[in-house]
Amino acid sequence: MDNKSIEFPSSTMISVNGIELEVFEAGKQNKGKPIVLCHGFPETAYSWRFQIPELVKAGYHILAPNQRGYGNSSCPTEITQYDIEHLTGDLVGLLDYYGYKDALFIGHDWGANVVWNLGILHPERVKRIINLALPYQVRGEKPWIEWMEEIFGEENYFVHFNRQQGVADAILNDNTSNFLGNLFRKNVPITPPEPGMLMINLARKEKPLGEPLMSERELAVYISAFETSGFTGSINWYRNLDRNWHLLADINPVIPHPTLMIYGEQDMIPKSENLTNFVPNAEVVSIDCGHCIQQEKPEETNQAILAWLSQKQS
Repeated sequence: MDNKSIEFPSSTMISVNGIELEVFEAGKQNKGKPIVLCHGFPETAYSWRFQIPELVKAGYHILAPNQRGYGNSSCPTEITQYDIEHLTGDLVGLLDYYGYKDALFIGHDWGANVVWNLGILHPERVKRIINLALPYQVRGEKPWIEWMEEIFGEENYFVHFNRQQGVADAILNDNTSNFLGNLFRKNVPITPPEPGMLMINLARKEKPLGEPLMSERELAVYISAFETSGFTGSINWYRNLDRNWHLLADINPVIPHPTLMIYGEQDMIPKSENLTNFVPNAEVVSIDCGHCIQQEKPEETNQAILAWLSQKQS
């Protein structure tokens, strides 16, 4: 796919759920068939640049927000403003703003986690789900960070973000270009994990592994966005994992919506062995790539999405 041919839509600032969201809209002529695209960490709505034009051609009205803490969207200072009730509430507010009862939601990485939880917190606002990379994580017996610390240790970045608040934020802010350039790689050889915290190591690494995932022009879009927002807001999503665990205590964990789960065969995130136990109407597709599925293999991703959507319309 020729990157030069991709035209990314301009953004609009809208007021939802007590904050301002930067939203990239395409396919207004397809009003009535909404798809909301939810990016991951550390990404922006720009991560969907290859999917947006193809989905518009297929007849959909696309809404791709920079979620709270990202880009020009609001970055509240209180950590609790990034819990799962606020994050899903933003998507509900987005639907209300554009006059939609429900929509198809597509999420990647952290965006997938928000979409999964939207399906249980606001099931009536979700028509279908397509999620990439991150399978549904059913609430366990222990709070998330406590469990991760026991399993993966205190240097796991999920744990580090929580136990040493402010440390990683400052390092990533001071090394934005280097961090993002080192993170967005493909064909990374499998090597033993380095000591220390992964994200901090990437921010400081002089010689990254693998090949660049995107062009310098594309990477510059991400660098500019995080130079605007900083990393604290996006990292605060992680700092609410235990709070989310408590908030979801009495919620029915089953997601009944028609769902497509897309995995990257080379992704470090393992596939779920019991996905259909809690997402009974899920179908699974795997693509030979790493974690950034829709950016590394855009044509294959688009084919999988459009084939599934066509099947659901028939």
